[in-house]
Amino acid sequence: MDLKQYVTVVPDYPKEGVQFKDITTLMDKGEVYRYATDQIVEYAKERDIDLIVGPEARGFIIGCPVAYALGVGFAPVRKEGKLPREVIKVDYGLEYGKDVLTIHKDAIRPGQRVLITDDLLATGGTIEASIKLVEELGGVVAGIAFLIELTYLDGRKKLDGYDIMTLMQY
Repeated sequence: MDLKQYVTVVPDYPKEGVQFKDITTLMDKGEVYRYATDQIVEYAKERDIDLIVGPEARGFIIGCPVAYALGVGFAPVRKEGKLPREVIKVDYGLEYGKDVLTIHKDAIRPGQRVLITDDLLATGGTIEASIKLVEELGGVVAGIAFLIELTYLDGRKKLDGYDIMTLMQY
């Protein structure tokens, strides 16, 4: 299936010069969303995944149906102040500053094989921070899966050494 035909490219959003990739027009078609999810599920099965981790919010949209299909748990990575129990955190760089991501301190057991999911690989900063959280808790990043990769931003460079799967590239 050609998934790109279901992604709407929105010019000049959220600012001039950006070609925003809107996945809501993929997700609102059940059979297409299922196909994309199934592709990530197959990738995860090949890696013997114990747990799915996804950064808010679109990592939830991708990761939760994959976790459900595999019968494994899902652990959210959230911005600081959003998780109610004890967390670990990591600072990471944004285009114009810094932010903080957190995960519950008990979300991952040492040795668990983790698949990190998100909608889009751009610069790689959010996923790099997510990897640090997983590994600090003793998890093994067995794979990383995205719907879309923006190859011109070279986000793979920050994720060197990790197995990456993308369904579409721009």
